[in-house]
Amino acid sequence: MKTNTILAAALAMTVAFACTSQKEGGEAALESEINAEKPVNVNDLLPKKALVDSASYYMGMNFGMQVKNWDMGNLNWSLLLKGIKDAANSKGDFRDSAFIYQFKYNPGEQFSTFNQTLDKFMKMRRDYKLAVNTEKEEKFLAENAKKDGVQVTESGLQYIIEEPGSELKPGPKDTVYVLYKGTLPDGTVFDETKEGAEPVRMMLNRVVKGWTEGLQLIGEGGKIKLFIPSKLGYGERGTNGIEPNTPLTFDVTLSSVKPFVEKPVDNKDAKKRK
Repeated sequence: MKTNTILAAALAMTVAFACTSQKEGGEAALESEINAEKPVNVNDLLPKKALVDSASYYMGMNFGMQVKNWDMGNLNWSLLLKGIKDAANSKGDFRDSAFIYQFKYNPGEQFSTFNQTLDKFMKMRRDYKLAVNTEKEEKFLAENAKKDGVQVTESGLQYIIEEPGSELKPGPKDTVYVLYKGTLPDGTVFDETKEGAEPVRMMLNRVVKGWTEGLQLIGEGGKIKLFIPSKLGYGERGTNGIEPNTPLTFDVTLSSVKPFVEKPVDNKDAKKRK
């Protein structure tokens, strides 16, 4: 009796374990089936419309900034868009000499004059800008020269000495420490030392000619206002934020001067060079 009871209990435990194992195995199998990778729909990998729209706009912005930086003026935007679409949908290898002949922007006119057309366009844009800015510069300097306190040097540099400073004046090779603010004729500030900043170190033989000449007119601690013609500034090439043939105005405080010292020539080195 006792043996039968023990066997029954063992059998019950075995059946219970078997059922539990079968249940756990079934759940595991079901979970595995659920987590199994579903077939990928390649269309789901494409960016959605919102992302396409954003990318399209930002690509347009990027191209627009290039148009702005190149100063290309008001282009024919409908033809520009047509050119972009034609290039995007072009066929063949762009390195093939025949590739370019598939593009036409006027009936019967081949796209083979691409470089000549752009070169001519950019040259005419530049000539126009130079002429317009030359007229503006001549007017600005002529009117400015008539103002009270303005003096003009032989080179054409205009200036007003606001504080003469000490007797220690820089030479053309000296190093100076300055505070300054540079403005365009319309009053736009294009460069300056920030308020509270330390004076900036400059070598007078490595700055624009207007600075080299102008800073020698005052002594250490002095202040000067410089009106620099473009020929003594950045000339016809201009620079970042400054168009060609643009006169510049600078308010400069000469904080200190470090005179240039010629390095002594080593006699041994001199003999070797001989």
